[in-house]
Amino acid sequence: MATLIGKNISLRALEPEDLAFLFKAENDESYWEISNTQTPYSKYILHKYIENSHQDIYEAKQYRFVICNTHNLPIGMIDLFNFDPQNKRVGVGILILSEYQSKGYGYEALELIIDYAFTYLNVHQLFANITSNNKKSIKLFKKLNFKKVGIKKDWMYFNSTFKDEILFQLIKNTNES
Repeated sequence: MATLIGKNISLRALEPEDLAFLFKAENDESYWEISNTQTPYSKYILHKYIENSHQDIYEAKQYRFVICNTHNLPIGMIDLFNFDPQNKRVGVGILILSEYQSKGYGYEALELIIDYAFTYLNVHQLFANITSNNKKSIKLFKKLNFKKVGIKKDWMYFNSTFKDEILFQLIKNTNES
């Protein structure tokens, strides 16, 4: 599907071979704050997750794509979640492994997923929840025209600290021809 293929990356479904990658990413404590995780995942649980990842987004209300570079090496994940076809909206979250950050991969992945969501899921809007200290993500989403529409005060509690969470929205331009 050309919609999920960019110049430097592609988005694809989870595969059984992604177990080691998923295990590494999900159990890296430096990502736990953004993924709202507090405990490590076992390989067994992640294996079961991959087995069930074939569920349609209309059934599961979420879908995880693996972000791969031009060598088909997994470098991150982009998730669609809280899919609401009646109200035509879906949440989006992205994780690029630290060694691949600041190279434009996140921008390209988010650009592809926006096109996919508007074209194939027929949503009217995408939204993202980003902690106020996550400057890289805020910059990325703003660069792709997501607008800050609200702040949830003291929303996230991690490492004995409350953090605000910012709600961003990208609403489809209905004046497009």
